[in-house]
Amino acid sequence: MAGMRLQIIGCHSATPRLLARPSAQVLEIGNSPVLIDCGEGTQMELRRLRLKFTRIEHIFISHLHGDHFFGLPGLISTFRLLGRERPLHIYGPKGIKEAITLLLKLGESWINYPLHFHELEQGTSDTLLEAKGFTVKTFPLKHRVPTQGFLFRELPGLRKLKPEVAESHGISRAYYLKIKQGADAIAADGRTIPNAVLTEPPAATGSYAYCSDTAFDPELPGHIRGVHTLYHEATFLHTEAALAAKTGHSTALEAGKIARAAEVNRLILGHFSSRYNSLDSFRKEAQQEFLNTELAADGKVFDWAEL
Repeated sequence: MAGMRLQIIGCHSATPRLLARPSAQVLEIGNSPVLIDCGEGTQMELRRLRLKFTRIEHIFISHLHGDHFFGLPGLISTFRLLGRERPLHIYGPKGIKEAITLLLKLGESWINYPLHFHELEQGTSDTLLEAKGFTVKTFPLKHRVPTQGFLFRELPGLRKLKPEVAESHGISRAYYLKIKQGADAIAADGRTIPNAVLTEPPAATGSYAYCSDTAFDPELPGHIRGVHTLYHEATFLHTEAALAAKTGHSTALEAGKIARAAEVNRLILGHFSSRYNSLDSFRKEAQQEFLNTELAADGKVFDWAEL
């Protein structure tokens, strides 16, 4: 499939531990890495995993709970120390600009590169970014504070030219790019050759939905229907369903229900509570509703090209 690649930086809830880091992910899409959430210690883990995090130009923060953004001020400051010059764009809920700029002001750590904040209205469902090769949309989640999910989609590439067919019709190479872009072509004898004769469809595109902290929401599938891979929080097992509802979180079983209703191809579970010694029960529980379920793990890679 497409060239998307996801690496989990951290996938556990609340308190950072030696082998359990809070939420952060790097998604490679359109030949660009984007950072999704930035829990405490994110930049240290980026270094340990030898990821080239200086290439990151877009950071998406789901909400302002510490385990999802406490690593951001340090990362922003490190970019300054490394001599960054190109702009950095941060997308997050209202208040993120105030929180970050106050820390920079108090620490006299003003940056010397363009830093752009894009604050999101609670409950919105809009296109945030149309970049080269991909788009990003946001959609609302149900949590104790304003929280947004993110939907990443690759844009279709050029169609695949059949050069031997084009040559057999005497079509000039000068028209090959337009043909790849979907245009018909004129043969040497003046006939119009349909594009479908000259090309094959482009490679399949990938898509990814990130649903961080959220209570079970029957309306959520409408925002992510048909997405290839869904990351959905599963803080608790269903034995703690009452606690999940009280704290604005989901169980593994509920995450499976969302994946099934949204007709996704793959479900990745994460944001696990530290109360559980084994995580395999999360997969088994979600598979009662959705079979193709995998567990996130710090450092684990999910590659769309393998599917």
